[in-house]
Amino acid sequence: MAEVKVTEECIGCESCVEVCPDVFVMDEATGHAKATDPASTAPCVDEAIEICPVQAIVRE
Repeated sequence: MAEVKVTEECIGCESCVEVCPDVFVMDEATGHAKATDPASTAPCVDEAIEICPVQAIVRE
C-alpha cells in the first residue's frame, strides 16, 4: 500500500494541516508539514494532495 509523504518542496503553508489535521501536522523544527499517519486512506488526504500549492504531498 502506498504511503503519504511530504517532500522537501514543502513551503510550510499549512494547507494540508487545515484540510486534514488528523493526518498532517507542522514540524516546528523544520517549518514543514509531516504526515503523522502515512498509511491513512482518509478522503482528506486526496484533498490535501490536490490543494498543495507546490505538489509536495505524494503517495509512494
